[in-house]
Amino acid sequence: MASVLRLATRLNIGGPARHCLLLTKGLADEFPTTLAVGTPPPEEGEMSDPEVVVRRLPLTRPIHPRSDAHALAASRALLCEIRPAIVHTHMAKAGMVGRVAAATVRPRPVTVHTFHGHVLDGYFSRPVQQAFLAAERLLARHTDVLVAVSPQVRDTLAALGVGTPEQWRVVPLGLELASFAAVAGPTGRLRQHLGLASDVPLVGAVGRLVAIKDLTTLVRAVARLDGVHLALIGDGEQRAELEALVASLGLEGRVHLPGWAEDVPRWVADLDVVALTSRNEGTPVALIEALAAGRPVVATAVGGVPFVVHDGATGWLVPPGDPAATADAIQAALGDPAEAACRAARGRAEVLARFAAARLVADVRSLYRELVGAG
Repeated sequence: MASVLRLATRLNIGGPARHCLLLTKGLADEFPTTLAVGTPPPEEGEMSDPEVVVRRLPLTRPIHPRSDAHALAASRALLCEIRPAIVHTHMAKAGMVGRVAAATVRPRPVTVHTFHGHVLDGYFSRPVQQAFLAAERLLARHTDVLVAVSPQVRDTLAALGVGTPEQWRVVPLGLELASFAAVAGPTGRLRQHLGLASDVPLVGAVGRLVAIKDLTTLVRAVARLDGVHLALIGDGEQRAELEALVASLGLEGRVHLPGWAEDVPRWVADLDVVALTSRNEGTPVALIEALAAGRPVVATAVGGVPFVVHDGATGWLVPPGDPAATADAIQAALGDPAEAACRAARGRAEVLARFAAARLVADVRSLYRELVGAG
């Protein structure tokens, strides 16, 4: 068996964490894996799996030369301890630290980096983005395989000069969707928590409250829709800013910030529409889970979103940063329940087939076998 060191910046609630935990557990029979991660800030939450042991590294998302040097030294020490055949990194900081560390040990392990999205657009100022781009181009030269979670992410990065065509593979996300697929209509759990009647129109977004998600556009869209309520399910650094916006627009009674859900499928089941207004996305887990639960979706046509949602067929896509277009799409979904249900049903069938956990594990197993000459 060939061992793997899987490095992720953090296991904050979201797609990359689910991906890392699933692969670590699902491949253990053939590719025993050490999962090493940093610690997210409390407001981001942290995912775990009782079957997965996690090693801690001093990885932090912000750029900080001293702490990054410490993380590099710790990662190299871990590499020397376990001597993996494969180093597979996830997320930007772990990708940088892990690949630099792997390049300094002998024999050098096979290196794989997964782009769950990228931080080259919408996250930082232009000079910082250019610095990150230069770093990614350089790191790609020392990486055996570059993995993108959607063709859109691959094409965007390849157009920016990251990697060569031969290095790129597309491996879509795979998720444990049974709990969402098992939901049979509204449960009343979220509405009871918010004190809302069953007939109140309720739109929701699920995820971190951070700037890249552009939830201010969603709040402004709902402000255009009389009587429609909005639930922002999650938490994060932008919470206070969003609360201030809600107050300034006089929406305190219609926009709710209930925090993270203990039972996401049952809360999602109560939403009439699930919305996503991000300025940039890899493969949006919230939309996959919403469609698996049979919920209509409205989303911005950015990054890998069109890989999940097909406009006019499985949902509504709108331009980013456009409250009016977002409001119109939400109103279209709320105003035609039959059409919304039809699109949601098509989306449900599609995501359950395309984004299954077993498919992800099989895809990565095949890749690892190819890389180590097994099978």
